[in-house]
Amino acid sequence: MDCVFCKIIDGEIPSKIIYEDEDVIAFDDVDPQAPIHFLVIPKKHIKSLDELSESDSSLIGKIFLTIKMIAREKGIAENGYRVVHNIGEDGGQSVAHMHFHVLGGRSLQWPPG
Repeated sequence: MDCVFCKIIDGEIPSKIIYEDEDVIAFDDVDPQAPIHFLVIPKKHIKSLDELSESDSSLIGKIFLTIKMIAREKGIAENGYRVVHNIGEDGGQSVAHMHFHVLGGRSLQWPPG
């Protein structure tokens, strides 16, 4: 498989990993759009939210609990942060592996663009 995120999971591509367990991995974004910008992804290759199945429900819960934990550790939970998941080309998805951007550390505007 030629997936950049799978290569990060496998250690083939170096990344600044900030959290990892048997199901999820989190790492800093290589092109941060906010003072704090990290990604949380499942280790299981799932292309996007559109490909989730009922059997993935506990994995999604774990992803969001991981986001909450890291946001608290990084000190952005109190003032707020944004979680973004892009789906498909029109949604701005650039890597075909489900991933959640977490941005914080500054006031984020709406609409995002």
